[in-house]
Amino acid sequence: MGLNPGTRLGPYEIISPLGAGGMGEVYRAQDTRLDRTVAIKVLPTHLSQNADLKQRFDREAKAISQLQHAHICTLFDVGSQDGVDFLVMEYLEGETLADRLKRGPMPLPQLLKMSIELSEALEKAHHAGIIHRDIKPGNIMMTKSGAKLLDFGLAKPAGVQSAAVASGSGSAPLLSGALTQSSPAAALTSVGTVVGTVQYMSPEQIGGQEADVRSDIFCFGAVLYEAAAGKRAFQGKTPSAVVGAILANDPPPASSLQPAVPAAFDRVVATCLAKDPADRFESAHDLKLQLEWVRDFGTKEAPFHTASADWKQLTWKLGAAVALGMLVAWAALALFAPHPAEKVILAEISAPPKMTFSSIGDLAGAPVISPQGDKVAFVAAGTDNQQTLWVRSIGSMAAVQLDGTQGAAHPFWSPDGKSIGFFTLTKLKRISADGGSEVELCDTTNARGGTWNKDDIILFAPDFRSGIFQINASGGTPTPITTLDTKIHTTHRWPFALPDGKHFLYFATQHNGGTAAANGVFFASIDGKENKMILPSDSGAEYAAGYLLFHDHSALMAQPFDPSTGKLSATPTAVLPSVRYDSGTWRTIFSVSNAGMLIFQPASSTASGTQLAWFDRTGKFLKNVGKKLNQVDVRLSPDGKKAATLAGDPFWEVWVIDLEREARTRITYNEGTPANPAWSPDGKNLVYAVTTPNGGGEFDLHMKSATGSGAAQKLNDKTLPFAFPEFTRDGKYLIYTGKGSVQKGSGLWAMPLFGDRKPFVAVEAPSRDSNILMGRVSPDCKWVVYASDETGRPEVYISPFPKGEGKWQVSTGGGAYPVWRGDSKEIFYSSLENQFFSATLKVNGNDLEVGVPQSMFHVSLIGNGFPYDVSSDGQRFLIDQAEEATAAPLYLMVNWTAAIKKN
Repeated sequence: MGLNPGTRLGPYEIISPLGAGGMGEVYRAQDTRLDRTVAIKVLPTHLSQNADLKQRFDREAKAISQLQHAHICTLFDVGSQDGVDFLVMEYLEGETLADRLKRGPMPLPQLLKMSIELSEALEKAHHAGIIHRDIKPGNIMMTKSGAKLLDFGLAKPAGVQSAAVASGSGSAPLLSGALTQSSPAAALTSVGTVVGTVQYMSPEQIGGQEADVRSDIFCFGAVLYEAAAGKRAFQGKTPSAVVGAILANDPPPASSLQPAVPAAFDRVVATCLAKDPADRFESAHDLKLQLEWVRDFGTKEAPFHTASADWKQLTWKLGAAVALGMLVAWAALALFAPHPAEKVILAEISAPPKMTFSSIGDLAGAPVISPQGDKVAFVAAGTDNQQTLWVRSIGSMAAVQLDGTQGAAHPFWSPDGKSIGFFTLTKLKRISADGGSEVELCDTTNARGGTWNKDDIILFAPDFRSGIFQINASGGTPTPITTLDTKIHTTHRWPFALPDGKHFLYFATQHNGGTAAANGVFFASIDGKENKMILPSDSGAEYAAGYLLFHDHSALMAQPFDPSTGKLSATPTAVLPSVRYDSGTWRTIFSVSNAGMLIFQPASSTASGTQLAWFDRTGKFLKNVGKKLNQVDVRLSPDGKKAATLAGDPFWEVWVIDLEREARTRITYNEGTPANPAWSPDGKNLVYAVTTPNGGGEFDLHMKSATGSGAAQKLNDKTLPFAFPEFTRDGKYLIYTGKGSVQKGSGLWAMPLFGDRKPFVAVEAPSRDSNILMGRVSPDCKWVVYASDETGRPEVYISPFPKGEGKWQVSTGGGAYPVWRGDSKEIFYSSLENQFFSATLKVNGNDLEVGVPQSMFHVSLIGNGFPYDVSSDGQRFLIDQAEEATAAPLYLMVNWTAAIKKN
């Protein structure tokens, strides 16, 4: 140790040494100004000459300075004196977790308390953009006030590559230096280029890949395992053996070594330690929610069993006769007993044989439970992707398919539980829950949900860009209840009738983002006199048992709610830490009954968002691009090496992805809400629409360097009511959608990038009530392909460019998102059922011969933005996938309000 007691560093007087390591020395000291004990970390002169250590020391100071949290060691001061750099930190009394574990594993209550505290600390660091990269027991202090995370010497800002990668060494392993082991009990650490402590390093850190928040989660999982099991997750007699274990082995469950550890905790740790980062928790917040659930419900004594990574491992299976009998008994108790048991029961409902639940997508059918809690209706599809409506009674071993319901979507129950309303692509229908003939009620186009109130009125959203309408349950003419103000919202959807029959809930948002604070759950009356937002949200809500249930991040929350006044009270409480969410339609996959029953589908993985992936033209999956993100709009650069997209949570920004390195570059910074990025012909710039301060219904067009450098340039003089900008390949025109010059619907406009630059209508709006939704000019600049809803549903058409005189219809049966092949001889588009088609073109003078569309493949697409693009040769498709329908089961929760009371 280099500093003697009594040595002064500024106002700090050294008292005694506390420890030393590769990053310097730590002393106990006295702050003579404030008369308090502090800890001083010193980088001595001989170490400060080492540029790497000096950089790490400075990085630690900057990292901790951004973090003020009860479970992160606080930085008080920084200084330098006589060539000695030092950090002044909070002095902590206690012992490190490494010292504590020398006495054996931790008791379960203490383990869960520490785990939750540290996950909160990690959440704070990650939200500040800081990756720790060296989480281990020696960097965790156990104090009377709780656990504290220490030593951010290896921390880095999120998105900053390691020196090895940044210097061009690519994927060269970080373990290229020597490894040492001072004693059998000591942690293996590396010398030279190793970043982290080997026993706690993630596979991607070992492989030299860039660490992100999920790397910290892996390290934390290794710590949790050791604290629970009393031994390290990955062991070996040599450094290479430890590395091999991390890369290839899964440790045995901690419960197999310590029987007191609950299986739910095992599953949390297993998710943290997944080899593939995409299979881990996406955030420390998600991890914290799971740990809190284990604390409250996941112990061996609790009747409620949960899972984090593999929901199929839940103990109780509805498909088993014994479990079914128990479930029916508990359900009867919950429904009819005068004093319901304060226990939560969870049971699994599997999909019918050879079928999968269709929960996600424009025409999906999320499960809904009857008001009485005795039946579940859902939509399922077979290998032919044909969807039908099914009903399963809680007391039955099998579901029953309702004949004649092909193409069914978005089912909802009548108040008496005897009938089911549902949609097809073009109709609203009803059918008896016992089967029989379906009854057509009215026309719809790609509807967004319905609800049936006690007065036999059905409230529904007939279109994906409509307000809420009402119709008598026996049929008739629909009449509107809500009216869209397109400057604020472009859709009202997912209505939910409240018990008085006079009020209902619905969700409102703006397809291009709009103002996040204006998007959420609304409370309205059928007579149209009341309509107010009650909760900012990204999804619809439901009501039962005095609570409003809604989506918040990954969790399903409940908050006390008065359904007659629309007033929320108290604070929300988590009912489920992770529930499946369809970002494409803004819907959370759950349904609640009046009888204490809740049905839901858990998130298929801890990662949320959509996944970019390459497919060939036969639909064969080739590879994923990057990780799951909340993202929309995909546009390939002219050379096919990069892609522009929107990503963000909750606010969109334009990003560029290098498709070879999978590196992401942020382009926009708080300019407004951007949409629909497109490339300039030379690939050097991006053009995109940006919402104006006046609201989400008006746009400006901005252009900015594709490197993100420089300021954005505004291209338009007047604000535009729509978007979808696009450069022609020859660079002569910028096209976009906007109100037609004759009709009030939207047409396709072109702005010359030469001469007087005066915009003109290239394709007129079809009528006052129909719109051109998006358009793209052919690479040879002679034709424009676009989608229009003039027939009542979107179809794909072609017109000459630059003056759209005449048109040819391409799609039949619905079509959207048209894209050209690079030689202008083939068009690709998607049907509303997410089936891809291609159509060849042949030019004969001024005439055009459009080939019969050929079905290609099916991929689940998100429901907003432009979800894909095609390589110039037409052989590869870069697709922004929504979650695919899977065989993952549903879960039935009995007496869900008991979960709230326990929190």
